[in-house]
Amino acid sequence: MAAKDSILTPELLKILKIFGLASVVLVLILSFFDTHRASNSGEDLTFRISDSARLFFLNLKAINYEREVRSDAGMTLFRHGGFQDERKEADLHLMIILNPNQGEAYLYLKPVKLDFPFSIQKSGEDSSILTLVDGNKFDHLRQVEALKPWIENGEELELVIKNQKIPLWQSKSEKEALKSTLEDYFRLLQDE
Repeated sequence: MAAKDSILTPELLKILKIFGLASVVLVLILSFFDTHRASNSGEDLTFRISDSARLFFLNLKAINYEREVRSDAGMTLFRHGGFQDERKEADLHLMIILNPNQGEAYLYLKPVKLDFPFSIQKSGEDSSILTLVDGNKFDHLRQVEALKPWIENGEELELVIKNQKIPLWQSKSEKEALKSTLEDYFRLLQDE
């Protein structure tokens, strides 16, 4: 029978001590600087806003918005001042809703002088159509995210109501209000 060689030689023990100690120290150091932690609560963080983002919005950006406090719902609605109220035809306003009780922010496409469902269509040769329906906060966010590339590309858009086409967001102030509202909303949601 062959003699048993010791697996744990003194040299191997030295190596294990060095690398073992180094890995423990590395884990401890990284645990102090890791700001991203796993969320094991099962809570949906899609609409969650940080206190610093909310304060930034309220202190610096909210001056451009008309504020409507809905005490019955415990929320505050913000509509950019660039959207025109004096239009006699149907229109669509984009609003930011802050829910301080939940620490969340939502986007809402508010129809003016029209009811859901309706469609938005690109003007011109590529007449892609997006149908908008009333729904919950997830539906509105999904619809705005579908509209966002059209808005960012400066597409001319039209409301389609019963085969009638109404130009949408034509003035410079409305286009700026729309872009500003989207920028402010997605800045609110950024994780810090």
